[in-house]
Amino acid sequence: MTDVLLLAFLFLIAGVVSVPIASRLGLGSVLGYLIAGIILSPVLAGLNVDVLSIQHFAEFGVVMMLFLVGLELEPKLLWDMRMRLLGLGGLQVTLSAGLIAGAGILLGLAWPTALAVGLIFALSSTAIVLQTLTEKGLMKSDGGQAGFSVLLFQDIAVIPMLALLPLLAVSGGGDHAPDAGHEGGISLVAGLEGWQTGIVTLLAIGLVILGGTYLTRPAFRFIAQANLREIFIAAALTFVIGTALLMSLVGLSPALGTFLAGVVLANSEYRHELESDIDPFRGLLLGLFFMTVGAAIDFGLLAREPLVIIGLALGVMAVKAAVLLALARLFGVRDEQGWLFGIGLAQAGEFGFVLISFATANAVLPDSIAPRLTLIVTLSMMLTPLMFILYDRVILPRYRFAEPTEADRITAPSHIIIAGHGRFGGIINRMLLSAGHETTVLDHSSAQLEMLRAFGVRAFYGDATRPDLLRAAGLETATVLVIAIDNRDQVTEMVRYVRQTYPHVHITARARDQSHVYELWAAGCRDVIRETFDSAVRAGRSVYEALGVPKDQAEQTARSFVAHNQRTIRELAELHDPDTPPQHNAAYLKRARELMEEQTAQLRARGASQVDGDF
Repeated sequence: MTDVLLLAFLFLIAGVVSVPIASRLGLGSVLGYLIAGIILSPVLAGLNVDVLSIQHFAEFGVVMMLFLVGLELEPKLLWDMRMRLLGLGGLQVTLSAGLIAGAGILLGLAWPTALAVGLIFALSSTAIVLQTLTEKGLMKSDGGQAGFSVLLFQDIAVIPMLALLPLLAVSGGGDHAPDAGHEGGISLVAGLEGWQTGIVTLLAIGLVILGGTYLTRPAFRFIAQANLREIFIAAALTFVIGTALLMSLVGLSPALGTFLAGVVLANSEYRHELESDIDPFRGLLLGLFFMTVGAAIDFGLLAREPLVIIGLALGVMAVKAAVLLALARLFGVRDEQGWLFGIGLAQAGEFGFVLISFATANAVLPDSIAPRLTLIVTLSMMLTPLMFILYDRVILPRYRFAEPTEADRITAPSHIIIAGHGRFGGIINRMLLSAGHETTVLDHSSAQLEMLRAFGVRAFYGDATRPDLLRAAGLETATVLVIAIDNRDQVTEMVRYVRQTYPHVHITARARDQSHVYELWAAGCRDVIRETFDSAVRAGRSVYEALGVPKDQAEQTARSFVAHNQRTIRELAELHDPDTPPQHNAAYLKRARELMEEQTAQLRARGASQVDGDF
């Protein structure tokens, strides 16, 4: 018991200390966990801890992560991804494996061994990539969606790879006899014929789909009636673990199975509850997994062969990045999104550890090669957070106010320009179009633009923050510019540029929060819309009515609140200092308190007078 508590304490304290420091330095949580694992490595070695056993347990975090990703995808969205899933993912795995295998043959490996190495390195790290994309809010971007499609295909591809590797041993790829005793645990398909295995596998998949569709709702409804949160959490974990177990028993990827279960439950009324219950376990297990990756680095081998190991790791990443960048251009993932896709998935992945172990046990890989392959996989994963930092600090700034590489040629400028056609800009555009106005939409999501063009909307690909693209869209003669892009810093810079260069243009800009309102006000924008303010006011008005306030009175109270809030924002914007937090700005704090008290008194007085009038 003491040993378990000591290990738990060591991993927790390492993560608690290192991750906040790494995040503060802009390195991201993944690199923080990896560094924590490296620091723990000598301590764990001194305690004779089997790091690989802990890593196998922590890999369940990847399973949980794909379940949560599945919850975000409806089956229709998954079907819409089929071209990228099969085309982009299939080409990435095939080309990467082929090129790496070819390089292995040139380096003197037998072709079966070289092919096995190519298959191992063709896979990328689902854990690191999805975690980093989620942290940076890039999952919905073109590069993020393309990366997710490839990662999902790779998870599927693990299954035929596991079937292929033993055949390579028959071809003479190993230097010792296969380990006949290596069975990998209990299996429902062991000893079955091929067609029988296929039937059992299809039945297992059908059970997941049918069970998730028809059985989970009444089961979760029954469990929820107990009003015990811990029982619902236990039920959620039971469902995820049971699905993963079933997939393992029939020889499928547990991560793929739980992803499928998540997709089935994407429309369930229990989706958000399941997400909130599973997410803490996912985060802890993924953190533990990243720390075990750092702790598993064989520094002795690295010290003996530093140039060879580091050179091979960089070579693998270079080959994969080249393949990914070429496919990005082929499939229309352009500009900075192509770079995000290319360098984000250039590493080897955690499934590589599984394939290395399996290939060694089946005499496909010589025992002398396996430790080096494991170290190359680990180093490439260690370098991935640095690649994302390179993307943020070197690549992305080049595309903000640089010349466009493949922006669409705008043939019909409009006097109304909408920069960004997401959930915010899209509503504005539909309102304008329905009133008979012509608009020019600029967006950097090729998938979004394809959908808009299918509906006849005049939309053009390109980064709307670029001055030349704005000029091409007709900004010099435009009347209104609507800025509805997501990046708050880009919104502020865009407002500042347009106000200085084209002062005649009326700017309507979306603000993420109140502090962003102040930034845009200082940049010169006087038509600032907070993205959630109006919907929150409508919700507050509905609450008034739910409390028994008459509808017209609730409407008048809401309008009074909005009017006072707008005046408050204008006053406080003049007192706001971007270099001083509001709680430390004495003048801002004093006036904010006065305005809050004034607003409260006015609303209460209005409510009292209206109540007196009713009698």
